[in-house]
Amino acid sequence: MRSSALWTALCICMYGTVVDCSVKKLGNNTGRFANATLVRLNEFLSAGYKKGVRPVRDWRQSTTVAIDLMVYAILNVDEKNQVLTTYVWYRQQWTDEFLMWDPEEFDEVKKISIPTANIWIPDILINEFVDVGKSPDIPYVYVGHDGLVSNYKPIQVVTACSLNIYNFPYDVQKCSLTFQSWLHTTKDINITLMRSPEAVKTDKSVFMNQGEWELLHVLSTYNAFSIDNDDYYAEMKFHVVIRRRPLFYTVNLLLPSMFLMVMDIVGFYLPPDSGERVSFKITLLLGYSVFLIIVSDTLPATAIGTPLIGVYFVVCMALLVISLTESVLIVRLVHKQDLQSRVPQWVKHLVLEKATVLLCIRNKKICSFRSQGSDLPLYKENNMNTAIHCNHHSCEGSRDSGRTLGLGLSAHESGPPVMDGILREITTIRQFLEKKDESREIAKEWLQVGYVLDILLFRVYLLTVLAYGITLGSLWSIWQNV
Repeated sequence: MRSSALWTALCICMYGTVVDCSVKKLGNNTGRFANATLVRLNEFLSAGYKKGVRPVRDWRQSTTVAIDLMVYAILNVDEKNQVLTTYVWYRQQWTDEFLMWDPEEFDEVKKISIPTANIWIPDILINEFVDVGKSPDIPYVYVGHDGLVSNYKPIQVVTACSLNIYNFPYDVQKCSLTFQSWLHTTKDINITLMRSPEAVKTDKSVFMNQGEWELLHVLSTYNAFSIDNDDYYAEMKFHVVIRRRPLFYTVNLLLPSMFLMVMDIVGFYLPPDSGERVSFKITLLLGYSVFLIIVSDTLPATAIGTPLIGVYFVVCMALLVISLTESVLIVRLVHKQDLQSRVPQWVKHLVLEKATVLLCIRNKKICSFRSQGSDLPLYKENNMNTAIHCNHHSCEGSRDSGRTLGLGLSAHESGPPVMDGILREITTIRQFLEKKDESREIAKEWLQVGYVLDILLFRVYLLTVLAYGITLGSLWSIWQNV
């Protein structure tokens, strides 16, 4: 039986081709692998294969590796550590001249998957790698009958990236992924792009567009550089351009701050002579301080810069402090005190005359109201004159005046000493009421000055806030369009 098999093989070798003879010898398997085409093909490809040698017959010919990249998801953007974590689909292809076969000899098998550990793999890495991601292990590659090896695998890429957070939350980041052979020069391994740059740029077919970041495009550039002006290295750089979605930060950061600033402006309509304005603005300042403590955990922090929105919050805090200071000064100015001096003439001229005309403020003079006892001085003056006139006449007039005043005194008791005491008391009361009226008039003058200054400072404060808001809005709009 053994001699018959050898004779059959010899005959086939004599009348067939040399390839047929070698295939029959390699496919001389028994048992469960007797008719397994893939097993025969695997044995054919692995027979005498050297995975430690670059797979070219002519060592002068370089191996060209075509690569491709598709961004699947943006997992994390760490502004503090300047690290970008992405999940990409990476593909690379090259031709292995030692992995070729004729499909007709293996039941028209044109492609086979073989273990990655059994063949030669180019040493192409990403230069920006800073940490090993949790990427699934793909232990197989596809090999075509023409020797084309296709290595497709997903990679979680943790790379260093220079992140600019100045325009947060309307920022656009550009991070690069540079693929190159770590050891081989262009004489051994060269890199090319599997697809056209336009196709790579606009491809968003696999990107998960539901997170915080939006993929704008992926730019690709080829570069050959040299370290010692002798050996050149090839690199393919992919620029991943992403943009942050600002809706969350606008609703939770910007709008509350704007509402507090609007309430601060509304607080100027409270009367300046009441203590409610100061209490209201102190409450706003405390609320904004608590708001900044909460916001500090949301804002990105780096050692090289501060986002513009952080400057915006600080300026808003400063405006609230200025508003509170203005309210305190106005309240102190219009506060009624008995020992307050009169308004100087130059203050009346500048504030009550020039400022009202310049700011188109209608000069409302505060009417001096009188209490129910405001006619008392005139009454006391008449009584005093009557008493003095009575002092120079007869006793009968004194008795009559005593009866008129209802004092119930006799003629002897209503003499000059009693009248002198009454006159002194009336004079003291009159002087007290005159000082009180004068103090009221002084307080009313300062109140009028305070109202005018309050309107002036309010308009200046309002113009400052509007100019600040328009400037920030214009800058953010320009940066977003660019």
